[in-house]
Amino acid sequence: MVFCGVRLHRVQAAQKNYINSNVPTLFFHGWGSSYRAERQMANYAKNKGVTNTIIRADVSAKGEVELIGNMKKNARNPIVEVNYQDNKNANYNEDAKWMKNVVVALQKKCGIKKFNVVGHSMGNMSIMFYLLNYGGDKRLPQIQKQVDIAGHFNGILGMDDKSGESKLDKNGKPNIFRQSYKKLLAIRDSYPKNQIDVLNIYGDVGDKSDGRVSNNSSKSLKYLLNSREKSYQELKISGKYGQHSKLHESKEVDKALVSFLWAK
Repeated sequence: MVFCGVRLHRVQAAQKNYINSNVPTLFFHGWGSSYRAERQMANYAKNKGVTNTIIRADVSAKGEVELIGNMKKNARNPIVEVNYQDNKNANYNEDAKWMKNVVVALQKKCGIKKFNVVGHSMGNMSIMFYLLNYGGDKRLPQIQKQVDIAGHFNGILGMDDKSGESKLDKNGKPNIFRQSYKKLLAIRDSYPKNQIDVLNIYGDVGDKSDGRVSNNSSKSLKYLLNSREKSYQELKISGKYGQHSKLHESKEVDKALVSFLWAK
């Protein structure tokens, strides 16, 4: 009986503090990762009473989508943990196509018309290249909120970026455009106008990077948006949990996600 009481209290608190929407939130993991990296963030929302539905979308190396679990039409703030089985595919256009396949599968099976996205590391590139390639297709469900965590929009340290090399001017424009960033520049003219609220989260372990991605690489997202977003905010996570792979384990990130995506 105590457990039932606790659960009831949690649901009542959630109804008071959070929206009740059937708009799903899709989580995209990083390179070499899986849906397991999304579990803590998703389960935090569930434990807070924000959502009563978490399903998985498995994407094969051929881009075929299998939805695991059931998302009812009256699901409250449902979460979809996207799982790329080929998790080391750095062809961002193909990653974006796989994302489109997930969106279409949810559109056909669940009738979604809108959705939110959360990306970690390379998952952000899936989202941005999806928006670049398919963001203007009004036949597809439309993104409402976008959370970017540890985004390497303009390079990765030790690969195509060096510590302190990338600078941003007062408008957020980088002094150097990396290869992937050059490909994304076209989105400055096509990012859905006044449609998407954006939260950009990055970590600082003390050297203006999260250990893998410089803060300026993450913050270079703003220039790509070109003030076309509905709203934009940044959140810096400092210290131990500011490390690249620990950001999706951070309680501060969990709280920020819940507030940004679902607070009334």
